[in-house]
Order: sequence, then C-alpha cells, then structure tokens
Amino acid sequence: MTDLILASVSPRRAELLKGLKLEFEIIPSEVEEIQNEHLTARELCQVNAYRKARAVSKKFPDTLVIGADTLVALDHKVFGKPKDRADALRMLQELQGRTHRVVSGICLIHLRTHRQTVFAEQTSVTFRPLSRSQIENYHQQVNSLDKAGAYAIQENGDALVEKISGSFSNVVGLPVERLGIVLSQFRAEVERARGRI
Repeated sequence: MTDLILASVSPRRAELLKGLKLEFEIIPSEVEEIQNEHLTARELCQVNAYRKARAVSKKFPDTLVIGADTLVALDHKVFGKPKDRADALRMLQELQGRTHRVVSGICLIHLRTHRQTVFAEQTSVTFRPLSRSQIENYHQQVNSLDKAGAYAIQENGDALVEKISGSFSNVVGLPVERLGIVLSQFRAEVERARGRI
C-alpha cells in the first residue's frame, strides 16, 4: 500500500496524477454526489470532494487521500453529469457560443493526524457558436454521459472550444499545477503532526 490514495474512478484524474510522478492507489469512493441548488458550483464541488475523500479515509486512516469533484457553471446554473443523451444535448446547446466556468473541488485528508485541506480551482472556457448538427456530431464521437457539462476538452475539444483562460488540467478534472503545491505542503504538515503523535 502506498501512502497516497486517489478516491476517484476517473481515468482522466489518474492519468493527470501520474503526471506528477507520484505513487498512488486508486480506491473509488462509493459516496453519491450531492446536488443542491442553494450552493454555488464552487461550494458544491468542494463538499462533494470532501465527502469522497472522507469516506475512503475512514477505511485507510493512515493514508493521505485525495477526493475531487468537477462541475461546470454558466452564470448561476450548475451542470453536473447529464442524465441521458437528451440532457447532454441540452447542456451543450446552452453552453455553445458562451463563456462558462469549470470548477474543481479538491480535498486532501489524513485522518490519523486529523489533517484536511479543501480548495477549488476555476478555469474559464469559451465555446464556439455551434449548430445542432455540430453538437450531435460531437456526441456521436464522444461518450459525454460521465462528464460534467457533457463534454471532455481532451476528446475532440477543439470542435467545441474557442479559448480557455486558466488551468487546462482543471478542465480535464484535476488542477495538477495547484495540487502539486498544496500536496507538498500538506505532506510536510502531516509529517510534522506524525512526529507529535
């Protein structure tokens, strides 16, 4: 067992975390993602990231656990994963020609030392104006049902995206630039706490 767990089934997040040259285990959280219209996308993804990390850390209290959740927000409307193909088409229809935000919530927990940190990263994404047939064509090429906002920037994203402002990896699902810094600081804090136990 390594000293790091990714509490996610997302192969995209695992691939991004490997890019940080870290050894880790993948142990998916069984926690249901909550939806709450009274919370902002930023608040909601941080709550979901915490719940995922917390559930796995209860089983592995001596291991540092990373939980993550990514949502798409257009004005005050939050887009999670589409329920079905019709919902996916509706999402892209609403997003086309406009700028939305992709928000990822990240939670790091080390239960034995009672340490946790939660943060969110935001990237602005501008979509090209898209016709109905362009949207349908995109959905024929990409399985969008397991993706917030019904798209994946790394899968034919050029067909949809005009420009992004901020972290590209955040749009994929894990803001590795910021995570690398926070994770390094968090590990140092856990080591100091372990020395006091």
